[in-house]
Amino acid sequence: MEKRKIAIFAFNSDPVVFAHALLNALDMQARGWEVKVIVEGDATKQVSLLRNETKPFANLWQKAKNVRLIDCVCRACAQKNTVVPAVVEQGLQLCGDLEGHPAIARYLEQNFEVLIF
Repeated sequence: MEKRKIAIFAFNSDPVVFAHALLNALDMQARGWEVKVIVEGDATKQVSLLRNETKPFANLWQKAKNVRLIDCVCRACAQKNTVVPAVVEQGLQLCGDLEGHPAIARYLEQNFEVLIF
């Protein structure tokens, strides 16, 4: 059986919704699936907020980064939300192949199933 490939687009900045995107990504990776998390929209605010280890779910963010689940952060939204320095500081990649945003089609072309949180 071919390994599943999942691209999780996290748009929602609600901490609980964002945490569920990360939890599911970690679980899927633990099952041996190829998983990529793409941080989009207002969820880019979490990139800055979760640097603070006292914030709820900061540990999940750190785990996801440590196992390289974060594929990229939307360039346009990171600029709008003034979090580009936080993205760079954490060594994350900015992407914007669709007018400044990551293209979902790019992941579909690579046979990823797309989930949107």
